[in-house]
Amino acid sequence: MAAGLRGGAAAPEIERRTVAKVSWRLLPLIVLIYFVAYMDRTNVGFAAFGLKRDFGFSATLYGWAAGIFFLGYVLFEIPSNVLLERAGARLWIARIMVTWGLVAGSMVLITGPVSFLALRFLLGVAEAGFFPGVILYFTFWFPKRYRARVVAALFLAVPGSNALTAVISGALLQLDGVLGLHGWQWLFLLEAAPSILLAFAVLALMTDRPEQAAWLAAEERRWLRDELAAERAGTLRAHGHLTLKQALTDRRVLALGAIYFTIGTATYGITFFMPPILKSLHLTDWETGVATAVPYVVGTLGMVAWSWSSDRRNERRWHFVIAALVAALGLVASGPLLGSLWALTAMSVATIGLYGSKPAFWAMPGEFLSGPAAAGGIALINVIGNLGGFVGPYVLGWLKDYTGSYEAGLYFLAACALASAAITVVSVRSGRAEADPRDGTGGAFRPAGPSP
Repeated sequence: MAAGLRGGAAAPEIERRTVAKVSWRLLPLIVLIYFVAYMDRTNVGFAAFGLKRDFGFSATLYGWAAGIFFLGYVLFEIPSNVLLERAGARLWIARIMVTWGLVAGSMVLITGPVSFLALRFLLGVAEAGFFPGVILYFTFWFPKRYRARVVAALFLAVPGSNALTAVISGALLQLDGVLGLHGWQWLFLLEAAPSILLAFAVLALMTDRPEQAAWLAAEERRWLRDELAAERAGTLRAHGHLTLKQALTDRRVLALGAIYFTIGTATYGITFFMPPILKSLHLTDWETGVATAVPYVVGTLGMVAWSWSSDRRNERRWHFVIAALVAALGLVASGPLLGSLWALTAMSVATIGLYGSKPAFWAMPGEFLSGPAAAGGIALINVIGNLGGFVGPYVLGWLKDYTGSYEAGLYFLAACALASAAITVVSVRSGRAEADPRDGTGGAFRPAGPSP
C-alpha cells in the first residue's frame, strides 16, 4: 500500500468508504442467494408430511434422504471450489444456481424411495462448492478484521430462510390438489424458480476481484488491493506458503474439519427434524410453520451478538466453545420437554449456540490459508463438516424409529455439540490473534501442533 494511504489521516476514511461500498454491492446479493439455497433444508422437512402420507416413508428413510444430499455435496466440493478459484466466482456461482434450480424443480417427479434418494443426491452434486466458494470469495474482498461480521451477515440467511420458509411452507401445503399437484410438489417448485432467476443477477452484479471493480474509485481499489496483499504477505511470513496438496493434509485444516463435523451434525440434525418434532405437538401445518420459525429468529439475534463480540475482541476460540456449550445445553433440555411448548424454548436456546458458533468458526481458516490452498482447505473443512449433514439426520431418524421418540436423538446431537467444544479446546492453541505490526492485520489463528 502506498505510504500516504496506509499511514496517513486519509486511510481511515478510505477504509470506511471502501468496505461500505463492497458490503452494499456484494453482501445483499450473496445473502439472498444463500437464503434461497437454505430453503431446501426447511422445505424438505415440511415435504416429509406429504411424502410420508403418499409413499409411507419412515423417519429412517427420510433421514437417509435428507442426509444423502450431503454425500453428493462432499464428493464434488473440493474440485468445485478449485474450479471457482480458477474460473472466477461470478460464472461458477451462476452455474451452480442454474443446476441446483433445475434439480430442485425435478423433485416434483418423485415417485417413491429410489427417485427421492437419487434426486436428493443429485441436488447435493449441483450445489457442491457454493458455500466454501462464498467463504473463499470473502477473502478476496474483505480484510481479516471484518470477516466474522461478514460471515455473520451471510449466516443471517440461514435462520432467516428457515424462519420465513417455515411459515411459507406451512401455508403452501394448503395448496394440495391445486392444478393437480400435491402440497409437497408446490414446495419444491417454489424452491427451484428463485435460484434460476438469481443466476442472472449474479452475472450482472458480482465482480471476481477488486482490480476489476469499476464501481470502486481508483484510490479505493488501490487501498483494498494493497491491504489484502499486505495480509497475504503477513500470512506467508507467519505460516509459510502452503500448496493445495499441503493444505489438504495440514493438521490445522483437519482439526477445523473435525470441529465443523461435530457442530454440523448437531445443526443439521435439528434443522431437518424440527418441523416433525414440533408437529408432534398436534399443531396444524400452518401452526407448525410459525412455531418452527421461532427458534430461528432467536438464533439470528444470538448470531449477530456473537459475531460482533468476536470481531470486537479479535477472539475466535472461546466464542466458538461457549456457543457450542450453549447449543448442547439447549438440546439436552429439549429431550425431557418434548410434547410441550417448553421444548420450543429449549430449542431456541440451542439455535442461539448453533448459529452463534458459525461466525467465529469461519473467521479461522482465512488466518493461515490463502490462494489455491485456501480454495482447497476451506472446501475440505466444509466437506468434512457436511458429512455431519448426513450423520445428524440419519442417526436422529434411526433413533426415532428404534425408540419411538426423538429424545435419544436430541441427546446424541447434544453430545456432538459437546464434542465440538472439546475438540476446539484441545486443538486450538490461541483464540486471540497477536497483532502483527508488519502487516497491520490481526495476526493468525494457530491450532496446536505443527503443520506437516
